[in-house]
Amino acid sequence: MESLNSNGKQGFGFVNKWTDMLGLRVALGVLEAGLYPSIVYLLATWYSRYDVGKRYSAFYIVGCLALAFGGILAYGLMQMDGISGKTGWRWIFIMEGVITCAGSFLAYLFLVDFPEKSDRSWKFLNTQERDFIIRRINKDRDDAVPEPFTLSRFLKPALDIKIWILALISFFIITVTTSISVFLPIILNSGFGFSVAASQCLIAPPYAVAALLMIASAYVGDHYHVRGPILIANSLIALIGLPIMGFAVSNGARYFGVFLVTAGTNANIPTALAYQANNVRGQWKRAFCSALFVGMGGVGGISGGTIFRSQDKPKYIPGISAAIG
Repeated sequence: MESLNSNGKQGFGFVNKWTDMLGLRVALGVLEAGLYPSIVYLLATWYSRYDVGKRYSAFYIVGCLALAFGGILAYGLMQMDGISGKTGWRWIFIMEGVITCAGSFLAYLFLVDFPEKSDRSWKFLNTQERDFIIRRINKDRDDAVPEPFTLSRFLKPALDIKIWILALISFFIITVTTSISVFLPIILNSGFGFSVAASQCLIAPPYAVAALLMIASAYVGDHYHVRGPILIANSLIALIGLPIMGFAVSNGARYFGVFLVTAGTNANIPTALAYQANNVRGQWKRAFCSALFVGMGGVGGISGGTIFRSQDKPKYIPGISAAIG
């Protein structure tokens, strides 16, 4: 699926009509939709409640670093402008699609199944190690081996209001993180006055700081068995950064606000994932919750894509206010 996803991404570099682009974007969304919730679910099945926070952080840090250096990579690929008669933005889609496609085949070779089947995944574990993992999970929450699947068993958690509250947490966090990740280069360029090249490069340091906060949050959460207070603390960091980013006078101070917003919001994503994993028991309930949690995050991504508007530059006060709210 990820290979097909990357092929769709490459296709963006060859289309000439917006309708073709729309069709490819829908196909890309369909092919990509199952990836993230599946990873979230698979990780939760492997680790006990207070080991999973560090694993979610490690997983998300990879994506965070990709965001950090994606702007630099995009700027480098833009220098291919004119090669084979294609503009720079087309080469971004083509080359990033090629890289993803190659990586998907490599990832498939090392993909590991669920714990109870892990001894059959390129001998990742032997039977004794597999049994140890299963005993450890059962001691923690007694749901290592899934019950037989039924549609009613899978959908029954939809009646639990707590599942929807967890999904709303995902929606609000992703709304802000998406708005920052998508519009930060534009804000740095049109709002702060940096050049295009500088704007693409300046998005990297805030994400590096976010990675450090993720590690710290995961360690504290797993070690002290807390999630909610860490979510609140990281949210306060972001809330401090947003008005600094929007209302400070100097660009230096506003850029410092970017660090706080980026770190606080992104560090809350793996913390929220661990929070929902710690409060769900049963494989099919966990599967439903993971899908709903990530799905509502996708809706938050749509919301985040509408917050910062070009007519609001250079301060982007409506966008800042919406993110604070």
